[in-house]
Amino acid sequence: MGQLARFPSGAPWEPVAAYSRVVKAGNFVAVSGTTAIDERGLVVGKGQMYVQARQTLLNIQRALERIGLSMRDVIRTRIFVTDISRFAEAARAHHDFFADCPPASTMVEIKRLVHPDMMIEIEADAYAGPEAAAPAAVPAARRQTSSKSSVRKKPAPRSSKTQRRRKK
Repeated sequence: MGQLARFPSGAPWEPVAAYSRVVKAGNFVAVSGTTAIDERGLVVGKGQMYVQARQTLLNIQRALERIGLSMRDVIRTRIFVTDISRFAEAARAHHDFFADCPPASTMVEIKRLVHPDMMIEIEADAYAGPEAAAPAAVPAARRQTSSKSSVRKKPAPRSSKTQRRRKK
């Protein structure tokens, strides 16, 4: 898989909890849970889900850019919100960054975050392989698989249990 490299961001919680903002392991990159703090360590957008989501994604974007990647390289996001009824606001910010390159994504509600003014935390995984940041060959609207797609899919491999049953 290659070497491991760790990249801190200087967030005040990194030395306390002993974590790095970004860890690169070969072609795979993990961005730690990121929140809406600015360069001074202050929470941005108190009470404003969209503003906090946008700041959080900007922080992820900056972390990736420091190691030569972009948001186009993100393959998965995990979004933790303190109020799922504000899904649309968080989703709108996510859409702003990923409309042309949507990653796999999950959003869940949690009880609270490390600071009482924080409403959202996002983790991201990225791929730094040979195709990283390559321009898309197919427009975003056509890239996603649909039931009407003309692309033939390989059948899922059968478990050994299924294969044994068929032999009987």
